[in-house]
Order: sequence, then structure tokens, then C-alpha cells
Amino acid sequence: MFGFRSDGKKIKNIDPFMKIVPHIMFHRNDALVMKTEEVDCEKFDKYILQKRKKENIKVDYMDIIITAFIRVISLRPKLNRFVVNGRIFKRKNIQLSFVIKKRLEDRFEETTIKLNFDGSESIYDVKELINEELKKNKGEQNKNAVDRLAKALTNGPNFMIKGMVRFFMWLDKHGMLPKSIINVSPFHSSVFLVNSRSIKMSPVYHHIYNFGTVGQFVSMGKEQYKPVVINPNKKEFEIKKMMDLGMVVDERICDGLYNSLSLKELHNILANPSVLDEKNNNVIKDVD
Repeated sequence: MFGFRSDGKKIKNIDPFMKIVPHIMFHRNDALVMKTEEVDCEKFDKYILQKRKKENIKVDYMDIIITAFIRVISLRPKLNRFVVNGRIFKRKNIQLSFVIKKRLEDRFEETTIKLNFDGSESIYDVKELINEELKKNKGEQNKNAVDRLAKALTNGPNFMIKGMVRFFMWLDKHGMLPKSIINVSPFHSSVFLVNSRSIKMSPVYHHIYNFGTVGQFVSMGKEQYKPVVINPNKKEFEIKKMMDLGMVVDERICDGLYNSLSLKELHNILANPSVLDEKNNNVIKDVD
């Protein structure tokens, strides 16, 4: 309350223009900026094959993407800010949420996993944590904290569900939403990731929910073969296997230059995923 939250600390010293932006764009849906990032799948495939042959370790595209976003946020900490009630906060740790299907069949339910990181993780650390959570959530009978919270909220009639959700939103707006709910809520994360690739679908530009604090929504699309320019001077191109990431960002958390340089950092990491093998010993803390 009054600028104090369990999941973040209010930024006090901030550029006047950035300070006024949340009062011009009240909701996240007012502040959506969309971008497509093209990923060279051949570099991913080479890296994955090398891991399998030399280290007998199986990593996949999602492991690389998740670790890359954690690494970028650890180096560009303003990406981990969020806006609530016109105030800008810095998040206390890096959190990532993603949806999984119990099985790839219509009749099976979806569930959401939320993971916490400190930014130092290598791809081995990230993969181990993801695998642990996937094992816990496989099977129709396994219910995580998100499932239990959703069930508790939807046990009553429709008017009660609507009233409870609005009450939670009011509590969140004023910094009074219980920490126990924030800790399990997938809507209170640094990044929300959707793996459209797993269902053979192109990426989407997914809106950012007005409930919660998610600052970035990322959609992985299916691979496609595309002409890619390799030498613009000689007008040379190749047909390459590429994957698009559909990215939606809340522009209120940092300025355009900071976002642009962060995207460049992400591009460099995805072009050379082997940098994720080592832990990050240079986690940069957000300063006020």
C-alpha cells in the first residue's frame, strides 16, 4: 500500500517523461509495443546436436529461449520493471511463466508453470528446473498451486467469480494482494511465454493482461523456410530454416533506446547459444 509491495520496490528517481507516461497510458493494453524477432534455427540445431553428441544432454528450443530471456533481463534489469497504479517498480527477482498441456489432446487440461531465477543460471540450471516442474505437473491428477487457486476462485456462481477477481485487482492496485497469491500467480511475472511451436502454429502477438505485472509476452512460432539475405552488397541470399518470436512489451517500463539495445543483446545471444553454457557472474542490479 502507498507504493509498497511484496514483489517489488518503487523506483523514486526516474526521468520525468517516463514518470508521467503511466498517467497517460493507464493500462497495459494502452502501452503495447509489438516486435518480431527472427531466429536462425540452423544455429539452434547445431548447438542442440553438439550437446547431444559431446555431452549426452538433450536441450530443446524452449530451453534456449527461456535461458536467453533470463540472461538478457539479468544484463538489462530495467526490462524487469513493472507499472501498478501509475507507479514504476523494480521486481525483486526474475520470474517466467508458461503454459503447458497435460497431453497434446483437446480433452486434456492446460496448466501454467511459474519459475523463479536470480539471473546467474546457465542453460543446465534452467533445464533442470524446467524438467523438475514438468514432472510434477504431468498427468491429469497432478494439480499445482495455480490450478488450486483457479479452482478455489471458480467454485462459486458467476457473479461471485466476477466480484472476487475485481476485488483481487483492487487489492493488487493498492499493494495489498497477499504475497501467497502473488507468488503463484502467472500474471505476476517478468515474462509470459507461449510455445505456439509445440502445436505447429505461427507466433501470435498476445496482449499483456491488465491484471498482474507481466511486462513482456513472448510467443514462439513454428519453423519455416525463408529467403534470408546474407550479402546485401552482392544481393545474395539463402533459403534458411527460421523461427519467429512474436514479442509484446509494456513500453512504460523503459525507453525506446533501452528496449532497442536489449533486443540487440537478445539477438546476439540467440545467434550464439553456447554463451548460455556458463553461469552469468555479472548480474546487473537495477538501481534507483
